Amino acid sequence: MKRLGVNIDHIATIRNARGENHPDPIFAAKFVKKSGADSITIHLREDRRHINDNDAKQICSINKLLVNLEISTNYKMVKSAIRLKPNFVCFVPENRKEITTEGGLNLKKNKIKLKKIISLFKKKKIRTSLFINPSLNDIKISKELKSDCIEIHTGRLSNLVKSNKNYANELKKIIKCSSLAHKLGLEVHAGHGLDYKTTKLLTKIKEIKEFNIGHYLVGESLFYGLPKIIKNFKRIINRK
Repeated sequence: MKRLGVNIDHIATIRNARGENHPDPIFAAKFVKKSGADSITIHLREDRRHINDNDAKQICSINKLLVNLEISTNYKMVKSAIRLKPNFVCFVPENRKEITTEGGLNLKKNKIKLKKIISLFKKKKIRTSLFINPSLNDIKISKELKSDCIEIHTGRLSNLVKSNKNYANELKKIIKCSSLAHKLGLEVHAGHGLDYKTTKLLTKIKEIKEFNIGHYLVGESLFYGLPKIIKNFKRIINRK
């Protein structure tokens, strides 16, 4: 069975718009799990623009809830993550001026730093993942760094699909990367910009075991409700 991870960052974004306590991301994490999500993804950004430290602490302490914590490779964030003890951690690039994550990590430039950080989390028995572009070279480096998983940045594919442009080459890249990662013993995940159509395309790639979906899922839920949208995505990713 392929897994669905639901990113609840934008529930915190709505809360923060009023500077109050509603909607509550902690309640959202429990509700999303109850509605069928296999795990919860939260991105604790350096600028705390949506999920904050208290959210992360409480969500990571929820009994029997699998939490995938996204963080940058900033050592202060690494220390925070080790204290929080999530089940999983995914390292992502951060640019203070970006609206959303714009691409994968620069593995070549940060090899030494990433190897040390991954080693720290492995000692704590926390599953590690690297958020990367669909690049065969990045897959090879991920294996060299001893990451447990890679999450392929699907933003470019998603934008091409939504714009009704030719996405064949981008999809081929993801297929090739997924195949190589699987052969090297890396678990394959996919995330960023995923909607129903792009997710359906990617479910044909048998090596992808986990889909992490947030913005579109939360947006659709405003009209149709979280349980229904989660059910729709679960049906898509596990269709025969």
